[in-house]
Amino acid sequence: MTEFLQQIVNGVSLGAIYALIALGYTMVYGVLRFINFAHSDVFMIGAYVGFYVAPRVGAGSVLGGLVVLLAAMGVCALLGMTIEKLAYKPLRKRSTLTVLITAIGVSLLLQNAGQKIFGANPKPFPRLFPEHQFLFEGLTVSSNQLIVWVVTIVLLGTLHYIVHRTRIGTAMRAVSFNATAASLMGINNDWIISFTFALGSALAGAGGILYAMNYPSIDPLMGTLPGLKAFVAAVLGGIGNLPGAALGGMLIGLIETWVSSTRASTLRDAVAFAILIVILLFRPSGILGKHQVEKV
Repeated sequence: MTEFLQQIVNGVSLGAIYALIALGYTMVYGVLRFINFAHSDVFMIGAYVGFYVAPRVGAGSVLGGLVVLLAAMGVCALLGMTIEKLAYKPLRKRSTLTVLITAIGVSLLLQNAGQKIFGANPKPFPRLFPEHQFLFEGLTVSSNQLIVWVVTIVLLGTLHYIVHRTRIGTAMRAVSFNATAASLMGINNDWIISFTFALGSALAGAGGILYAMNYPSIDPLMGTLPGLKAFVAAVLGGIGNLPGAALGGMLIGLIETWVSSTRASTLRDAVAFAILIVILLFRPSGILGKHQVEKV
């Protein structure tokens, strides 16, 4: 029983990180109806921002760790807006396939630029916060796991407030529902789309920091697998549905951790994609998604 509960603790920690990344995928899809595959590499950039900023702000303390986290979120937000302006905005009236190919191209560009700038070899990620191990009735919970939970809850709460309690959140939902009608009502669609990219990329940056804290080795290709699994999480929960992305991330984290604790541990990565196939076959709208008829 203790081992089962320990796996739940570990799975929730991993799932929280997937949830943060999945939210970026689902927000962009909700507004523009395409998958930003460069999102996983924004996650990688967030980790590298933390790597370079940490020694300069005295990381290892709570304040220093928070500064690193905010710096990564800020840089990734600017990067997300830049990608949208340069790569995606000129293609809004093009076919979905054109935008998809461009997204893959941006992803490859960031990966190769990362190898050129940061080097291809893995780097040890510095300690950002004081580290402790806590024991609860045989369960081991690290301070880094607690930080993941707290940061994820705060960010999810902030995102919920922005989307449902602010004017810009109302505008985001309006653009997602009908961009043409939103523009006729005086909403600046360009600004809303840029803000959506910034918000989603900031969450990816936070996810990159939290992931590197718990798996402290970073490299320019580190975003590939977590990004793909977060995409599976977004589809599992219901692409375009924010609570669904969070739920899907948690489920993927729990399932992956459970598989890792069995004799089939070598299949931990394959399980996520098997789930994607099953979801697409039997419930393509996802757990919380609604079936919609799309006119073509």
